[in-house]
Amino acid sequence: MTNDSIAVIGLGYVGLPLCLQFARSGVTVLGVDIDPLKVEALSSGRSYIKHIESSAITEMTASGRLEATTDFRRISTVGAVIICVPTPLNKNREPDISFILETGRALAPYLAKGTVVVLESTTYPGTTDEDLLAELEQGSGLKAGVDFHLAFSPEREDPGNDLSKVKVVPKVIGGLTPACLAKAQAVYSRAIDTLVPVSSCRVAEATKLLENIFRSVNIALVNELKVVYEAMGIDVWEVINAAKTKPFGFMAFYPGPGLGGHCIPIDPFYLTWKAREFGQNTRFIELAGEINTRMPEHVVHRVADALNNHGKAVKGSRILILGLAYKPNVDDERESPSYLLMDLLNDRGAELEYHDPYVPVIRPTREHPQYAGIVSVPWNQETVSSFDVVLISTNHACVNYDELAAWAPCIVDTRNAMASVPTAAGQVMKA
Repeated sequence: MTNDSIAVIGLGYVGLPLCLQFARSGVTVLGVDIDPLKVEALSSGRSYIKHIESSAITEMTASGRLEATTDFRRISTVGAVIICVPTPLNKNREPDISFILETGRALAPYLAKGTVVVLESTTYPGTTDEDLLAELEQGSGLKAGVDFHLAFSPEREDPGNDLSKVKVVPKVIGGLTPACLAKAQAVYSRAIDTLVPVSSCRVAEATKLLENIFRSVNIALVNELKVVYEAMGIDVWEVINAAKTKPFGFMAFYPGPGLGGHCIPIDPFYLTWKAREFGQNTRFIELAGEINTRMPEHVVHRVADALNNHGKAVKGSRILILGLAYKPNVDDERESPSYLLMDLLNDRGAELEYHDPYVPVIRPTREHPQYAGIVSVPWNQETVSSFDVVLISTNHACVNYDELAAWAPCIVDTRNAMASVPTAAGQVMKA
């Protein structure tokens, strides 16, 4: 490694694509993670993320431009460090920046003068120039903005979206000082086409929160309208499809069984929490959160209605959850509303199984450890027809919905997946 190389800490859905893009651009990249299984996989040329081909990893490791390690000491040899670690909520739905702080402590002793440190993890304004800065200065004995350069640049990954390419998605960057900003821009310019400099780390942090709060609030709006229009006998999906024909002033958002993923269910609460420090209320954000978190309960009521129409109760009924991932065509089930649906249906005495071609086995999670190790049931007529109801929670494109219509006696559709599929009268209930 040389001072022209970079280190990326955190080799998940954000860090790994970033590593590959820098490596493709001719930069020597050191991927750092505390998980030895990820390091072993990358060293063997194996991908552990569905939308990243193993061949892409093999190409970069074979070229010598990508190497993975668990050894933080090697950070002392690179010119820039980019931090891409998780920022979840704790059990009280308060920001948990412990992964950021622990990373800062781990890398600080090996921070060389002149190094550029950039945080990409989504967080509240002030994390970079207060919390991370303090850890780096205390552990290194160096001064931020003088001895090393500090910046924030929010990740903009959207797994499963063909438009989400690291190289072409504009990169917002805010520095602790103008010199820090210039150094961070020099790093990213080697791999990314368009840079968007802003005046501070806090502006960059706030930009990311705005992007995700915008989505959360608009999803809450259509989720609320779904329930209202449902009571009126109006299909909200038809309404949205009609409204989006307007070429200006409207952007389509779609309802669902709840929010999932590592961004939308979490990020708005980072601002809500931080705003209290300044005596400010975020009523709009909190209302959106309340609406979105109520959606799984609404879906379960619709499942009960569907079963009742077939002369059955939820208790004792066999229910197949179709789709565990939080969004279509990905293998990421973090914060998936499917877990909440499973909790609620289990509480009502249902017998549950799931099918997801992208999640063949449920991995351990902090929030739902009881489901770890459960295996996806096979997709065939004998299996699917044995369930009293199939609940479509995630609409993967690879699922054959014509077969579902032919096999399942009752379907509850939260994603409008059956809209273009011929079905029997009363077979499908939207939720």
